[in-house]
Amino acid sequence: MQTLEQIIDQAWEDRSMLQQKQTQEAVNQVVAMLDVGELRVAEPTDDGTWQVNDWVKKAVILYFPIQKMETIEVPPFEFHDKIPLKKNFAIRGVRVVPHAIARYGSYLERGVILMPSYVNIGAWVGSGSMVDTWATVGSCAQIGRNVHLSGGVGIGGVLEPPQAAPTIIEDNCFIGSRSIVVEGVRIEKEAVLGANVVLTKSTHIIDVSSSEPVIHKGRVPARSVVIPGTYPKKFPAGEYQVACALIIGKRSESTDKKVSLNEALREYGVAV
Repeated sequence: MQTLEQIIDQAWEDRSMLQQKQTQEAVNQVVAMLDVGELRVAEPTDDGTWQVNDWVKKAVILYFPIQKMETIEVPPFEFHDKIPLKKNFAIRGVRVVPHAIARYGSYLERGVILMPSYVNIGAWVGSGSMVDTWATVGSCAQIGRNVHLSGGVGIGGVLEPPQAAPTIIEDNCFIGSRSIVVEGVRIEKEAVLGANVVLTKSTHIIDVSSSEPVIHKGRVPARSVVIPGTYPKKFPAGEYQVACALIIGKRSESTDKKVSLNEALREYGVAV
């Protein structure tokens, strides 16, 4: 692994190395390991934080220039791209409903369900998770286990700069319809996002569940129940409402996460 990392880092600084067979083999090996889950762009650590493997993301970026455009035929459909599609879903134990697409170099754990949706290269999706209709999982995004990405959800991808953290949805989260989570925002375990919540790195995520508001940016704390909201902000032309997200409560800790989720949706009247 250290040898692979060294080759990738050197090729990142000197792109002429991409002409060398050894470099191409190293890049291809990294992407192949991503495809079967032996490597991850980011991985959870024992202390609850996440480690981003910048060199793995560099390998994904370097994979594009060494690949040739090819015609991919899935009759009656035809594609023209550099990245192949994933295969062997039955062996992998993944349910894929037409017209779901997962790119080679993404990883789907056994038990994942893809409705007609899209999963990009470098992404990781955990077992028991559903990527619902027209939801998208961007490049290098990390989706935990037993997560539900509802219809039309957009999980942003990130390749450059390599130091940028990917978008992370941790275990047992529920992401409501048409919600958007981008720019490396982290949704911590068991959180619930209602429909149409939009989260970027600069979005104010305001906890209004107690007497004083608490503002978070870049992450939704564990078990939070979140809905879209607005707050007033002054501009030279006047005062206007700016989009934000409101934490209106917490999911109760429960061994049965599905029961807990249903209770949270009912209790707080969250639209999904």
